[in-house]
Amino acid sequence: MPAVSKGDGMRGLAVFISDIRNCKSKEAEIKRINKELANIRSKFKGDKALDGYSKKKYVCKLLFIFLLGHDIDFGHMEAVNLLSSNKPAGGYLFISVLVNSNSELIRLINNAIKNDLSSRNPTFMCLALHCIANVGSREMAEAFASEIPRILVAGDTMDSVKQSAALCLLRLYKTSPDLVLMGEWTSRVVHLLNDQHMGVVTAAISLITCLSQKNPDEFKTCVSLAVSRLSRIVSSASTDLQDYTYYFVPAPWLSCKLLRLLQCYPPPEDGAVKGRLVECLETILNKAQEPPKSKKVQHSNAKNAILFEAISLIIHYDSEPNLLVRACNQLGQFLQHRETNLRYLALESMCTLASSEFSHEAVKTHIETVINALKTERDVSVRQRAADLLYAMCDRSNAKQIVAEMLSYLETADYSIREEMVLKVAILAEKYAVDYSWYVDTILNLIRIAGDYVSEEVWYRVIQIVINRDDVQGYAAKTVFEALQAPACHENMVKVGGYILGEFGNLIAGDPRSSPLVQFNLLHSKFHLCSVPTRALLLSAYIKFINLFPETKATIQEVLRCDSQIRNSDVELQQRAVEYLKLSSIASTDVLATVLEEMPPFPERESSILAKLKKKKGPGTVSVTDLEDSKREGGELNGGGERGPDTAAMASSNASTPSPSADLLGIRSAAPVGAAPASAGSLLVDVFSEAGPAAPSAAVNDDGFLRDLEQPTETCDSLLVEGSGDSE
Repeated sequence: MPAVSKGDGMRGLAVFISDIRNCKSKEAEIKRINKELANIRSKFKGDKALDGYSKKKYVCKLLFIFLLGHDIDFGHMEAVNLLSSNKPAGGYLFISVLVNSNSELIRLINNAIKNDLSSRNPTFMCLALHCIANVGSREMAEAFASEIPRILVAGDTMDSVKQSAALCLLRLYKTSPDLVLMGEWTSRVVHLLNDQHMGVVTAAISLITCLSQKNPDEFKTCVSLAVSRLSRIVSSASTDLQDYTYYFVPAPWLSCKLLRLLQCYPPPEDGAVKGRLVECLETILNKAQEPPKSKKVQHSNAKNAILFEAISLIIHYDSEPNLLVRACNQLGQFLQHRETNLRYLALESMCTLASSEFSHEAVKTHIETVINALKTERDVSVRQRAADLLYAMCDRSNAKQIVAEMLSYLETADYSIREEMVLKVAILAEKYAVDYSWYVDTILNLIRIAGDYVSEEVWYRVIQIVINRDDVQGYAAKTVFEALQAPACHENMVKVGGYILGEFGNLIAGDPRSSPLVQFNLLHSKFHLCSVPTRALLLSAYIKFINLFPETKATIQEVLRCDSQIRNSDVELQQRAVEYLKLSSIASTDVLATVLEEMPPFPERESSILAKLKKKKGPGTVSVTDLEDSKREGGELNGGGERGPDTAAMASSNASTPSPSADLLGIRSAAPVGAAPASAGSLLVDVFSEAGPAAPSAAVNDDGFLRDLEQPTETCDSLLVEGSGDSE
């Protein structure tokens, strides 16, 4: 281990650090530290007053011990006393690291800071400002929030102090924005963008960007100054800004900050300023095409950082078609770059470009490259961005290709992104379907491939669309019947199959291969493998079969009558079995036909699948255009709203808490006021969303079960009840 330098004459500190480094074990290190702590404590408590050198040495030792991970519960007052010495650096360092914002010593520290700020000694002023920024307490903000702006804009303040003052003010604004009021200092702070010292401009722009995000109107004059400064940097050669040139890239950090500041505002209204800004952006895009001036990775990183910020600004403005297309082409070159981070950033930026009407077609030209990335990328985060981009660039012209590729990828996709992929496939299939049979095939295939990740919203939605489209009902019944014949069938497929066959099984019953008994036996063969909610749905499908196919009545009644049903330990299943058996036994054919009529069309509502994706991805990730397009195009596709046919969707209530509308034959609830009349309702009821099915006539209860029936006798009361389907 190399010996520690004995700089600054603090030999005792250097020896202590060497001893710690030379310890052979953790126990030896702790023993040495405890010995030193005991020595320091005795020195601080001794009668003999310590000189400034000794205090500084011991305070620095305590700081080093703290940085090693040990608790320090003394020495704070000695550090505060050091602030009044002629070398306060050690005291400020200790306080910045060990003193928290709620310390009782803050008031004493503030007094020392006030003295240093008024001393006009740049070293002491910078130390004081750094301490304020590091501690950042509200008490400090109250004491110095009005003083620091004055130091920042004063003409005689040194550049190094201005930099510290700008960053200190930024820290106080973030912790206590209500105390940092710029007021009269606003214009003078903004004009720091014109300062000759690049370090001052770099520090000031961080402050101005934060202030502009909260008060854009107050700082809008910064736009023209930022454009002017950016123009000077972009047009300069690397030799013009030697002190701020990083691997042949002039002032890359300042350039990025200027571009980020401009993203807080709309395009400049002044034609000259806007023209100058467009010229800057074109220059940045042109420089990105030039051969690199260095093979060092630092050069390419700095160059690309400016490029991506410029592209973000172009996307933010979304008003220059030429720049948008050029940006897209530039990003397209990065899609096959050997650097993983560049590929990731390119995909992420192109996702945003795909939402612009000016660049959408340009993004689509890279579809094959993106599909290849989805298949071959080793980094899961890059594959996820590729999937996001495919989703963003999808339209009617390429929907089938993109959905097919996403389905293919789903079979091997990482588990962490499968649920999101399922939602995206479901949204695209619904949004861009022109062929309903293709939509049904896609969703059933989705359930087959990733059934565990298909949420209730997805299979609710396919049922709603099938119910709303007469021309797809027969095909859906045939397809789901074939899907159920697979030896291994996911439970979500059983739910969809039970629901659709219960409603439209009669459309395929003419074929001997899908006769009523064959359909029933196929569904019942899955019964014992399913969870309680799915069994409840299947029982409801069975009672629907009795209405559709009277010849199956005896077989189904036998199933309902068996002990495993009417004496089931689950209250929900037991209640359904008993009530369905009773209904099929005592109800007349007309009543049975009325109670078990087909589901009425769903009202048009925004797709809940899109809302679920938005919630999963976080605010701002699903655009307003997506929401509007989904509501408009989805509505045109299916006319369908968002009521979920869940496991309770075919009747029966929670036995312990019947709802006010729980009496099927007792007309207790009036139809919704002002609702459009529709045909008689169905046993398939909605419990998923707030909006119910198209409202039945006034003689129907609010579940849409019955119409034109008299008040029943007590023995018929509550034969069937609607419930949540959740027996727990």
